[in-house]
Amino acid sequence: MNTRLDLLQPYPFEKLRTLFNGVAPSMAYTPINFGIGEPKHPTPELICEAVRTALDGLALYPSTSGTLPLRHAIASWLRRRYKLPSVDPATDVLPVSGSREALFAFAQTVIDSSYRSTEGFRPVVLCPNPGYQIYEGAALLAGAQPYYINSDPARHYICDYSTVPDDIWARTQLLYVCSPGNPTGAVLDLEDWRDIFALSDRFGFIIASDECYSEIYFDECNPPLGGLQAANTLGRSFKRIIMFSSLSKRSNVPGMRSGFVAGDASLLKSFLLFRTYHGSALSPVYQAASIAAWEDEQHVFDNRQWYAEKFNIITPMLEKVLDITIPDAGFYLWMRVSCTGLDDCTFAQRLYADYNVTVLPGSYLARTAHGTNPGSDYIRIALVLNRLECIEGARRIVEFCRSL
Repeated sequence: MNTRLDLLQPYPFEKLRTLFNGVAPSMAYTPINFGIGEPKHPTPELICEAVRTALDGLALYPSTSGTLPLRHAIASWLRRRYKLPSVDPATDVLPVSGSREALFAFAQTVIDSSYRSTEGFRPVVLCPNPGYQIYEGAALLAGAQPYYINSDPARHYICDYSTVPDDIWARTQLLYVCSPGNPTGAVLDLEDWRDIFALSDRFGFIIASDECYSEIYFDECNPPLGGLQAANTLGRSFKRIIMFSSLSKRSNVPGMRSGFVAGDASLLKSFLLFRTYHGSALSPVYQAASIAAWEDEQHVFDNRQWYAEKFNIITPMLEKVLDITIPDAGFYLWMRVSCTGLDDCTFAQRLYADYNVTVLPGSYLARTAHGTNPGSDYIRIALVLNRLECIEGARRIVEFCRSL
């Protein structure tokens, strides 16, 4: 067996099941689950119709590189969304089976597991903390050492890269960036990107920019800045940066597992080789449906309005009892619960027992690093349910906090 599998930690939702083991939720309430960030808004009919129309594609083996029409649709979307002057659909874009698969597989492609520093240390992958656990697992199974950069509440939960020692940067081969962030919703600005690019130029590491929440935001005049957009604005090429995007949140189709990667053509060439052997290719049916999704923006606008409506109603309710930082983007609320006198795990357990509401303890999304777990005393709630369910869940959270 691969002994590196022993390094993997239980996923947050496994920890949550263990936390709730033996806890009977109140039968006076119907269950409300804010724990999992799975989009629940309806799938647009134009995508459903595209799936039905393309069912003949089930008789075909999919191409790992994707069809030319799909790559053109993605390249066109990138140019529109990020005001990029040029994106070559033949070399700068690669469809993938969802961003999760790609984020994991990319590390297996670019990490040189045979590398050892002069002191004998392994290569490093830098991960935001708290963050998506796939980054950590990808690093470990690629033979690298994860190094966690704690988010800074004073900087609206942006990671402080100045805290990373030079000897760590010197061993770094891959930096995972998530903007908008999970769970905090923080968005990197141009100066943040300038700093990251300067570090990449100095130390030579690759940047993996996870942007799967990029299309859920609240200011139509100010969409989140993307990594490729930042590079272009700063007069750079796409050298050493790859962005990852997905239709799951943008278009409410998590079951399609459809996304793409774009950026440095030389990295994508190697990534395509890896994925060809890895056997990951998007179904021809979903490739056709993805074209319809990337070419339409009305359903994405409508989706944002539904989220904005929920945030506008629910945030004022919860602000009365909890310490909330309004996210720049995304569909999560990241809330400090220490004001209640409970830690994050006890808060989640008692809320579930007393009011049948599931939230995710923040410490499950982070690692203890540099003397602290930056997710401790926080909870994450995903506002993915319908408006009435979200309002009812928020009402119960307010009642629970006041009962304390």
